[in-house]
Amino acid sequence: MYFNIQRFSTHDGDGIRSILFLKGCSLACPWCQNPESRSKKRSLLFDQRSCLDECNLCQQACSAIQRDANGNIKINRSRLNDNDLIKLENTCPTQALSVCGKEAVADELCTILLKDKPYYIQSDGGVTFSGGEPLMQPELIATLAKRMYQEKINTAVETCLHVPWKNIERVLPHIDCWLTDLKHTDEAKFQRWTKGSLKRIKTNFEQLANKAKRIVIRVPVIPGFNDTEEDLRAIIDFAVSLESCKELHLLPYHTLGMNKYHLLDMPYLCSDKPLGKPELLESAKQYAQTHCNRKLLVTVRG
Repeated sequence: MYFNIQRFSTHDGDGIRSILFLKGCSLACPWCQNPESRSKKRSLLFDQRSCLDECNLCQQACSAIQRDANGNIKINRSRLNDNDLIKLENTCPTQALSVCGKEAVADELCTILLKDKPYYIQSDGGVTFSGGEPLMQPELIATLAKRMYQEKINTAVETCLHVPWKNIERVLPHIDCWLTDLKHTDEAKFQRWTKGSLKRIKTNFEQLANKAKRIVIRVPVIPGFNDTEEDLRAIIDFAVSLESCKELHLLPYHTLGMNKYHLLDMPYLCSDKPLGKPELLESAKQYAQTHCNRKLLVTVRG
């Protein structure tokens, strides 16, 4: 399953890129900007502000959707199944209801991704696989990455590395750049916030460091989670230990994804204010420049 293809992007890799966003994630980070990507299945978003009061097309299509006494749409999400979501895909005339998730067909995706090949070549860009966690679908990524490789198109993957090593190994030959999250170095705190295993991630990092062409570590700097000098210095020290990692990006926390949680009827459990600690980010950059044994380029990406 995938949920978006963003063309003409200048982020998430070099040059002009197309980014393929896949469904499903193995972590549960409460600050996630794409909460619609967490489930491996289709997801339903609803924005009451765009709903037409006199319309009842969604209710006709799905019995899990009703209007209450005040005329507001109520969705019994526990009763929704995949067939309901397929019926709802093109039902709402205003897109107040929107279904996130499409079945991925490799040949069709290749056709779309190759449309912009001239832009990739001219700008030293390419294709980035993102999510969710794209390496939860290793066969699809391996097929697409191999095709891009045959077309001499640069490939990158955005990953938290919280997957079995065999998933990584499956795609490794045809990935040029690994954009890898490293959120913390403390196992207990990482597990408490993300419900994942930091040990698995570190082990994958250590194996990948000996095989990857290029690793860029990305650090989302989150209030209350890893926004101290001690936390960031520990992350930088780990990055320096990986020979094929020459770059580290600090990503200051922002709240641009907050509204999506409302549309999905999910609670938002992180701060409602951006990070706002420029001195912390500058301190981390200075630490990398003056205390690391080898050169590690640390930059802040907004």
